[in-house]
Amino acid sequence: MILPFDEAGLGRPIVLLHARPTDRTMWQAHLRPLADAGVRAIAVDLPGHGDAASVPRDETTPWTDVLDTLDHLGVDRFVLAGNSLGALVALQIAVTEPRRVQGLVCIGYRPHDLPPSSRLRTAWDRERAALEAGDIEAAVRAGVEAWTSPKASDDVRAQAAVMMRNQLVARVAYGEPRVAADPLGKDADALRALTIPALVGVGELDMPDFFEGGAGLSDELGAGEVAILPDAGHLAPLEQPEAFRALLLDFVGRLPA
Repeated sequence: MILPFDEAGLGRPIVLLHARPTDRTMWQAHLRPLADAGVRAIAVDLPGHGDAASVPRDETTPWTDVLDTLDHLGVDRFVLAGNSLGALVALQIAVTEPRRVQGLVCIGYRPHDLPPSSRLRTAWDRERAALEAGDIEAAVRAGVEAWTSPKASDDVRAQAAVMMRNQLVARVAYGEPRVAADPLGKDADALRALTIPALVGVGELDMPDFFEGGAGLSDELGAGEVAILPDAGHLAPLEQPEAFRALLLDFVGRLPA
């Protein structure tokens, strides 16, 4: 499947993978600055999100869909940068086609088998209750409260609300996409076996789940200390775009040519 995408620039490809409650437009503010920095920035909609929300399929494999899209674009080797769900898909791609991945940047990662904190459980419950009551706007408000920080600007909250509303409306209309068996589950040591340079980060104001998940992931990847993005919640690249880009470009600049 060829996913909807936006791109800008020339140079080393950096593939931007969005968080679950958003879509590829969370990277709008990044494409031109990354292009100006000398890289080819590519943002895609993952299956079930954005312009890929209504694609009818019995089972989705986001990791192979991203690879198919990059094949379509003539991109063989690339850096992956993902936030939340995007970080998970980046890892799935890395264990599926490690030869093609030059670097991994994972922000706001939590493994699915990690028991949720009370804060995360409350966020899920509020969204679910609102959807069960047929109140999309209440679900959007719950999502904005959960996934952006109190320090997020009004513009960031407004953009997040648009993406979340679109995602929730699509979920009600088309249902959740059924995802195939996770390639990370085939081998418990798959991440530890990777030799890909990696950077793991988390927003300073994110939930404890993502600090714990990030620390565990960094240990598995041998990525060193988890980078903290100041004054940011779960959608750290959206809330603090300059800080995120500085982190990303510093990491990419230290990769082998």
